[in-house]
Amino acid sequence: MSDPKTQSPDSAGSKAAAPSPAALKRILGGMSVDRFLADVWHREPLFIKGAVDPARLAIEPDALLALGADDRVESRLVQKRGERWSLGHGPVPTPPRARRDWTLLVQGANLHHPAADALLDDFRCLPHARLDDVMISYAVEGGGVGPHFDSYDVFLIQARGTRRWRISAQKDLSLVPDLPLKILSNFEYEQEFICEPGDLLYLPPRYAHDGVALDECMTWSVGFRAPALGELALAFLERCAEHSADMVNEERYADPGLKRPRHPAAVPEGMVEAVETELRKLRFDRARIADFLAECLSEPKPGVVFDAPAKPLGFAKFLQAISRNGIRLSPASLMLHTPREVSINGESFDATESEGRWLRQFADSRHASADECAMLGENLAECLYDWYRAGWLLIGQAAA
Repeated sequence: MSDPKTQSPDSAGSKAAAPSPAALKRILGGMSVDRFLADVWHREPLFIKGAVDPARLAIEPDALLALGADDRVESRLVQKRGERWSLGHGPVPTPPRARRDWTLLVQGANLHHPAADALLDDFRCLPHARLDDVMISYAVEGGGVGPHFDSYDVFLIQARGTRRWRISAQKDLSLVPDLPLKILSNFEYEQEFICEPGDLLYLPPRYAHDGVALDECMTWSVGFRAPALGELALAFLERCAEHSADMVNEERYADPGLKRPRHPAAVPEGMVEAVETELRKLRFDRARIADFLAECLSEPKPGVVFDAPAKPLGFAKFLQAISRNGIRLSPASLMLHTPREVSINGESFDATESEGRWLRQFADSRHASADECAMLGENLAECLYDWYRAGWLLIGQAAA
């Protein structure tokens, strides 16, 4: 891959706008995104009747079952027999539809189905670093995963059939022991909603809920990831250790004037003080942390595979094609940026000022028009060509 860490200027200047909140505003029943974030997000549930045109949520059960049986797709099968629950991980064989009380969950449906990817685009006015994926659940009558809570924000959109949701702000989140699923042991619902095709239920993190299919139904879930802060901090320190040449003092510990200790096995206080002094010299500035987060949070999930073109265009024909059709990021690609760097799929790049401006706008909108592509400088064009050959971006602004 060509490295866009170049000092030569680039003539590219992008006029692409950040994703508009208009689509999400429609989903929110006309509520502005700013008002939703100020009054609802992370605070309280929201139910909206007819939020999404069901025609946008079109995937046939057989097609979803085929995804569940594909070993490249993350899927789970949840079944209940009386009070007994079972959980199976994909690839999932197709269960008999005549049987009650089972649910197929297909994670990352936006990576495999254009309609799911298009729905996810409606939420891209929110931080991409938080936006996770679209999960689709298909359930026969009685199917569900039991009363539970999620540690992240989620939009539950009914696509087919009818599902009854019961929700609660209860503080008791203790779980039934010795089950393959995290099921609440003392669920007491406070509100009930019957969701029909197009209806939406938003739930903030740790809000107890239980959804049961009243008939053959399908529910699309747009989830927002909430990484554990401790894990991110530890990963940051590990990254610092990997790139510690500019941070480590090579000076050796010394103790001139050492006196014979009363307890030879005790760690010397002078050594403790010396290491403490060295640690205080380390400065984890916000810019370094931001660059790390962009690189870390853009890492593809385990199991994600990029479909590189079987017969990639040559460089000259690639430039001609994008100058006519534009480009877009692959659904599997995640591109984040900071004031200093741009990161895509776990790799970060230092770009010139004009290249960085173009790439940041491309990351925000996830596509670039033909006119914008026609203005690319050579170094940036070569970088995009490498991404195209890796399957990270696609030619054309919209999925076919």
